[in-house]
Amino acid sequence: MFIPRNILPKLEQELDKKEVTVITGMRRVGKTTLLVRLFDSIVSKNKAIFDLENPLHRHVFEEENYDNIWNNLAQYGITNKEKAYLFIDEIQNLPTISTAIKYLYDHFDIKFVLTGSSSYYLKNLFPESLSGRKVVLELYPLTFSEFLRFKGVEKKYFSTFEEKIKGKNKINFEQYKKYYNEYIEFGGFPAIVLEENRERKKILLEEIFTSYFEKDAKNLADFKDMAKLRDLILLLVPRIGQRIEIAKLASSLSLSRETVYNYLYFLEQTYFISLLSKFSKSIDRQSSGGKKLFLCDSGIANILGKISLGQLFEQSVFQNLRPYFTLHYYNKEGKSEIDFIVDEKTALEAKLTFSLGDMEYLKRKSQPLNLKEAYIVSLDFNNNINSISATDL
Repeated sequence: MFIPRNILPKLEQELDKKEVTVITGMRRVGKTTLLVRLFDSIVSKNKAIFDLENPLHRHVFEEENYDNIWNNLAQYGITNKEKAYLFIDEIQNLPTISTAIKYLYDHFDIKFVLTGSSSYYLKNLFPESLSGRKVVLELYPLTFSEFLRFKGVEKKYFSTFEEKIKGKNKINFEQYKKYYNEYIEFGGFPAIVLEENRERKKILLEEIFTSYFEKDAKNLADFKDMAKLRDLILLLVPRIGQRIEIAKLASSLSLSRETVYNYLYFLEQTYFISLLSKFSKSIDRQSSGGKKLFLCDSGIANILGKISLGQLFEQSVFQNLRPYFTLHYYNKEGKSEIDFIVDEKTALEAKLTFSLGDMEYLKRKSQPLNLKEAYIVSLDFNNNINSISATDL
């Protein structure tokens, strides 16, 4: 049974557009499922779907003369006499395909929908070959609203923070709290959410990490010492929600700072980590400040190391905000941190429990930054007008 993701309406709108639609994200977040759903929604018979992990499907596009690709497509019932729809999964398995897509896009009436498991590949090869011809949409592990949908649980959500506060109530909170606790512990990879057995959840999470490391990391990266990359990942886990210090990481791993920067860039571009910039009205200061670390998913974090409940909670809040907002953090001279600044206008602090003292402190930190709103997102329920329960986020 297909369970819709929040990104689906946007993807459906893109089907009517000329530009190449690219769905990218980590492995196992549901890109192929969405691709098949979009393929099935096309009423035209002049359509085909390809999986480039299949060497026979790769062969279709491996032509020096790109016009000859039509001869290969004819075997799948595709003609260039009318608009064609080509859906291609796992494009990172054929690095030369972007130039073929560019040629076909420029000379024929084709709608391409592509998936790729790594933006590291997409952002380094596609910018030149498909400049101005593509729309890249990123797919992440489930938000909590999607998590509930996968569990078959209905919940009304509000779009603005103010509406979330007005719509909250204690009874609803108690109904959804157990689900949020599971979300914190096991995260939002679809297969993990659908699995009911706790031990199998852990096994599947370990398999997701192994697949990422063995396929994306080893196949896409050109690092001499993969053990150092693994060690860096393990060092990063207890630093979730904290600013990373390159010098300390380099010293711990006996690596140069440049090498650590390269590792971090790779991990970020393959969606394994996210690095938030410090908030500043100056773009130069944003780029120069230390970055704050989050992982792709709280479940992955849990199987890789021991971290506190507070860190896991902040990680889960990040996962709910990430698909919809531009995020920064703020601190002044290493102190007075604001966990999240959302779209440069709202301050959010992630706390296990709400307190008036924390709220007053957040307001004081927010005022000099001219932020319009300030709220505490808490794991518990509180009636205060500045408190948002994580279940409502």
